Amino acid sequence: MQLLDDHVVLITGGGSGLGLGVARQCLAEGAQVAIMEIAPDKVEHLVAEFGDRVLIRQGDVRSVTDLEALRAAIVERYGRLDALIGCQGIFDGNLPLRETPVDRIDSLFDELFHVNVKGYILSARVFVDLLEENDGAIVLTSSTAAYAADGGGLFYSASKGAVRSVVNQLAFEFAPRIRVNGVAPSGIANSQLQGPAALGLEKVKQSDIPKEDFLEQFRMLAPLQHLPTPEEYGWLYAFLASRRNTLMTGQTIVADQGLFNRAVISSGSKAGGIPVGVVTG
Repeated sequence: MQLLDDHVVLITGGGSGLGLGVARQCLAEGAQVAIMEIAPDKVEHLVAEFGDRVLIRQGDVRSVTDLEALRAAIVERYGRLDALIGCQGIFDGNLPLRETPVDRIDSLFDELFHVNVKGYILSARVFVDLLEENDGAIVLTSSTAAYAADGGGLFYSASKGAVRSVVNQLAFEFAPRIRVNGVAPSGIANSQLQGPAALGLEKVKQSDIPKEDFLEQFRMLAPLQHLPTPEEYGWLYAFLASRRNTLMTGQTIVADQGLFNRAVISSGSKAGGIPVGVVTG
């Protein structure tokens, strides 16, 4: 029996990078899958890859209207929902606060927190009753940047720390019917997190930033000496989403390839050091 046999799973932000890898793994584990993605070109790629096997909807996690339309589509097609997996996110370019233009702070904060945090909260609110009917699960994406400095800039790191708190509080509020957990990835090969429009970086992908020497040093520093693909993280999300997980709620699993198990002295991005949490989900 596969982990997600007889499960209906929704992945928000499932059009590329981590979210797409999670969607592929959930399918491989037997789930019926729905994906929400904001970018039209990514929606086209999803349709080309999955066809009618997956319920694919274009929408914005910041929009209650879009989420409610997605809810109606899931109920019409599947009749239920067993797991909500949140994978959407925006990176902040690792910009130090002192170099952030004061007149951009409001828009930068709102953009990152609305996507990285509010989108998870709205999704949980819209789908809570469906999940409760089936003793379901919520799995949200934090980051090792929530645990250690220099895994991103201030705004990204703070937003991922907030996700940890969201996991804790929702696990308390939704118990015992819904299990709520998080995953805090570290390195991800081919991460597709984009930069914020508030800084004019909306066309810059995080995967465009690291260079080969950076990746080589990352592999050298990580005890497992491996930069995982999105699909490799997918099984962890699948397990937490599965009804086989009867043990855990309110936990955020740090998936860091062993980085936090050793002392790493980082000179930070200014001097070309390797931050512990960079290239995160």
